[in-house]
Amino acid sequence: MTRRLVLALDLVSDAALIADYEKLHRPGGVWPEVLDHIRASGVVQMQIWRVDDRMVMVAEVTEDYPCPTPAALGEAVSRWETLMWRFQKALPAAQAGEKWRPMQPIFDLSQHVPLAGGME
Repeated sequence: MTRRLVLALDLVSDAALIADYEKLHRPGGVWPEVLDHIRASGVVQMQIWRVDDRMVMVAEVTEDYPCPTPAALGEAVSRWETLMWRFQKALPAAQAGEKWRPMQPIFDLSQHVPLAGGME
């Protein structure tokens, strides 16, 4: 069983930095230790979407997420996160040091009953 997390974050509004950020997130760009850490923590699937300087991360995670991860991965993840701050900026109203902020669902089509006979 999995659950979905949706989080938001902004990038520094600089075309060259955004291009570098995207390059680092292409296949082969993310450090293997970071990918291992993500998977070990209980992330089953993850996507990051971008429009302008706003990003949204959608992650399918296990029920016990976040799971403990091997300490050996921690140093690389810490260095990766420090590097990422070069490109990222906190959303308004973020707490000190807070990066990705959880989003709250406000609409779910599956919770709405279809009209009898279709659309009018």
